[in-house]
Amino acid sequence: MEKQLPKRVLFCATVDYHFKVFHIPYLKWFKEQGWEVHIAAFGELELPFVDEKYNIPIQRSPFKLKNIEAYKQLKEIIDNNTYQIIHCHTPMGGVLTRLAAREARRNGTKVIYTAHGFHFCKGAPLVNWLLYYPIERVLASYTDCLITINEEDFNLAKSHGFKAGTIEHVHGVGVNTDVFKPVDGLRKNVLRRAYGYKPEDFLMIYAAEFNKNKNQQLLIRALAEIKDEVPGARLLLAGEGALLGECKELAEKLGISGMVDFLGFRNDVEMLLKMSDIAVASSLREGLPVNIMEAMACGLPVVATKNRGHRELIANYNNGWVISENNIKEMAEKLFLLANNSELKKYLGLNGRKKIDISYSTKKVLSELNIIYISIIQFGARDEKSGVPRIF
Repeated sequence: MEKQLPKRVLFCATVDYHFKVFHIPYLKWFKEQGWEVHIAAFGELELPFVDEKYNIPIQRSPFKLKNIEAYKQLKEIIDNNTYQIIHCHTPMGGVLTRLAAREARRNGTKVIYTAHGFHFCKGAPLVNWLLYYPIERVLASYTDCLITINEEDFNLAKSHGFKAGTIEHVHGVGVNTDVFKPVDGLRKNVLRRAYGYKPEDFLMIYAAEFNKNKNQQLLIRALAEIKDEVPGARLLLAGEGALLGECKELAEKLGISGMVDFLGFRNDVEMLLKMSDIAVASSLREGLPVNIMEAMACGLPVVATKNRGHRELIANYNNGWVISENNIKEMAEKLFLLANNSELKKYLGLNGRKKIDISYSTKKVLSELNIIYISIIQFGARDEKSGVPRIF
């Protein structure tokens, strides 16, 4: 058995906002267990449950020279502290941290990497496989535990010879089901009036950055298909991004600018979800999308394009539908169906909420991570064949 290291953990990611949005409950868990918690990421946010925070210049693009400086700073931080666990997230955060932690691993530090959706996957561009696949495969050898958040990535890592100490599947980052939950009809209508909508409006929501992958144009074109049959339909698009102006122009061109609300960056997504009828999603690739899980937790049916993340969350005729990529007609048909069938809408929404409660709540994910952390701390990892904790 290796020497016992101090109860000190380092979390790393490209930007500190990642921790604010996804990982506060897990930072809290470590503090409650008596750990000293450090964060290394780009940004100056003040985060709770953190003893030491390092602002390092990690860039999302692997081609930015600042990543060389970020690597040097990370290595210095890791070498000057004795961490029992280092848990890294995001592609560049994962790359730089695992490279910087090689010497620390030889001295007993355990390195965990959570892949929030591999960039290489079924249907991904060839360039993604040529660039990201060999990098992740090599870096798996510097990883004591590789955590995947969907079944497709888990099976890919297992079948493609990723030589991490152990490969685990965790159900995403967790959804706070005490916050994201359904509201009754009265509360829904109160919210609608507060936001300027009518009780009879049919509200469809999608919260995502405006970029090529998120593909909001599909939703706008599908809405144009049903504009005459569902005159009360409103598409709520929360987010900002490079293609926002292009999407506004498209809505204007199709004559539905009055039916599409471009909401910009929002801190009130919880309220927007609770007053909506359904959630929609048009992205080409997803790992395990938090916006969809939050919508399901609020009791909303989901109509989404077919990709690994959506397939994992949505079952046809159970809690929504996954449709063919860029199939405007199919998307429009499902929107029309839900707009005219309140009982079906309610049935699908209840099933979605149940699915989140059972598998994707923060409590569930924390319990899964708890097992992994304790296994890593006490034994190093679990045996690949038996699943039994093993000693390094």
